[in-house]
Amino acid sequence: MTDASVAAVPKPPTWRDALFNRRMLICIFTGFSSGLPLYLLINLLPAWLRSEQVDLKAIGLFALIQLPYTWKFLWSPLMDRYALPLLGRRRGWMLVTQLLLLLSIPLFGYFNPRLDIWTIAYLATAVALFSASQDIVLDAFRREILPDVELGLGNAIHVNAYRISSLVPGALSLILADHLPWSSVFWVTALFMLPGLLLTLAADEPRLSRHGPKTLREAVVEPFREFIRRGGWRQAGLILLFIFLYKLGDSMATALATPFYLDMGFTKSEIGIIAKNAGLWASVIGGMLGGLWMLRIGINRGLWLFGVVQVVSILGFAWLAWEARPDKLLLAGVIAFEALGVGLGTAAFIAFIARATDPRYTATQFALFTSLAAVPRTLVNASTGWVVEQTGWFAFFLICTVLALPGMALLLRVAPWHEPPRSPPAVGERKS
Repeated sequence: MTDASVAAVPKPPTWRDALFNRRMLICIFTGFSSGLPLYLLINLLPAWLRSEQVDLKAIGLFALIQLPYTWKFLWSPLMDRYALPLLGRRRGWMLVTQLLLLLSIPLFGYFNPRLDIWTIAYLATAVALFSASQDIVLDAFRREILPDVELGLGNAIHVNAYRISSLVPGALSLILADHLPWSSVFWVTALFMLPGLLLTLAADEPRLSRHGPKTLREAVVEPFREFIRRGGWRQAGLILLFIFLYKLGDSMATALATPFYLDMGFTKSEIGIIAKNAGLWASVIGGMLGGLWMLRIGINRGLWLFGVVQVVSILGFAWLAWEARPDKLLLAGVIAFEALGVGLGTAAFIAFIARATDPRYTATQFALFTSLAAVPRTLVNASTGWVVEQTGWFAFFLICTVLALPGMALLLRVAPWHEPPRSPPAVGERKS
């Protein structure tokens, strides 16, 4: 780094400079690779089980297989501390986790849901473990290549690609399932991990990743100590509570989305073509606008404005449940608005998490925050099948809307509208 670059005060980038650079292209690949295995578990797997007449209670309990996303902070210090002998500390772990996903996903197609349900559960847990481990290193990789001013846009692009990846297990794979055996469907789905492998082989190792923790104790203790020291125990607790609650209602509402569409009378092909693709452009436009707006309005106000849209979008599912008929136009509208709202809210939320991460402890802190954000998707969502059977779909979505409100209320304390946030040291401030 030159003296001139150190002394220079960075200007906010124009939208052209911010969008069209190599870092944003990398964010596309990290988002796609990160989202594909998760959406396989929450979209394709439930659809497969439901089409094989597995009951909703069992499908709902399958949310528990995603526990690795909740507990990934436990082994993230190991990935921070130890580098594999190939490609560097970040890219080495990226290669290993992506190869494991590429090899394990096709195995689903060789089991019968009625006879091998426990084997399928064990395999799904392994896929979740590999996917959560990939997320640890992809999140750290992305945080280390993005300057602070690009966190909002970079993470918005990551979220967009993350959501676009859902079209593979949630659309293409469902359409193929009407024409091909499930074994072929899972093989095709697994091959979409190849773009992530190409990124791993082609990208450069982040400069910051070369200065990892020198001891395991440093990798484990210092990330938590720094987070607590930054604002004290009370503020740290509020931030963690906010991370848990902000996406709770939305996460519950979409936990059984594909079984919900099937119960409303839509075919798998209709779900693949209408339900998924109707939300594609709304998600892309919402995520891109959210990222560009955050360059101007900041992450705090993005959390407020986009969060409101996210909460209202849940009511669209309630409307669809109230109609209780396979109205294709209504389904397209509900999904498009949900994609817009959740795309906006998720972009701001991930940017908030990235900003709360100290670049000196990227992998462990990012894993801690995203693990907490995954709790509703695992522990809480495991009860969704039981709740639906007790209340019906309409009341269920009203409950999800109410559960989305406490997270919005916490914005008053963790991301106030008029108060500029206090950030951890910028990437460039880290000393080697």
